[in-house]
Amino acid sequence: MQIRTDLALERRELITGETSENVQVRKYTRGHAEITEIEICNAAGEKELGKPQGKYITVEIPEFAHDSELLDGRLGAMVETLSSLLPKEGAVLVAGLGNIDITPDALGPRTAHGIFATRHIDKALAQNLGFSDLREVCAVTFGVLGQTGLETAEALRGMVDTVHPCAVLTVDALASRSLARLGRTVQLTDTGITPGSGVGNARARIDRETLGVPVIAVGVPTVVDAATLIHDFTDGHTPHARHAREANTMMVTPREVDTLVKRASRFLSLAINCALQPSLEPELLLHIV
Repeated sequence: MQIRTDLALERRELITGETSENVQVRKYTRGHAEITEIEICNAAGEKELGKPQGKYITVEIPEFAHDSELLDGRLGAMVETLSSLLPKEGAVLVAGLGNIDITPDALGPRTAHGIFATRHIDKALAQNLGFSDLREVCAVTFGVLGQTGLETAEALRGMVDTVHPCAVLTVDALASRSLARLGRTVQLTDTGITPGSGVGNARARIDRETLGVPVIAVGVPTVVDAATLIHDFTDGHTPHARHAREANTMMVTPREVDTLVKRASRFLSLAINCALQPSLEPELLLHIV
């Protein structure tokens, strides 16, 4: 059966064998976070993992649903990792993807609401306030196709043509194959994103090719595909055909998902703000999120 997951780390775990010239893997600890960097180096690596060529960085941290502390080692690890993927200068457009009316899918919009948007702030005013080094940032949220009639990629393309950012940073909820990774894993990649791919509802891809600028995608898994969960719990045995069909239409999420999404979105907002505005103290930016 097909194992549904948005995490490159989990796709790598499904493949036997050590690091190859096609897929490079590096693991290390930074602060309170365990970090795994996976780089898909060529077309053969794309075929192995079923993902586009580029970098996929997984940051594994204490579970958001049971831990509300933000100003700890996790934040530094996230800020450093995110900063390594972003261009050093230029405007950045932050886009929160997903449906804010569905809690497991509300991560993107909630994160975007906590972004420190600065594009509208006059430079003279910023200097008078002591913020002369503010980077130009825009933040937007979208509904889903069924609400707006627009593919998110279409709307973003129009905004990129107007704002001319040096990069687009998307935030979206992801699907994992493991309950253990829900709400305690952040994936960052420089390859863009295909919204809805992890839940079998793939939309138009958002990446450098479609937008014309680099696209950094950040996400936290909030759901597990029910069929994948059954497959794991039964040691790979395929369920009865009728049950399999029913499971393919269902997603599983933690009962405390509202707390998980609330805390994860605040953490991501703060990390993005710190990465984009390094001259400002995290304690100050914390009041924005």
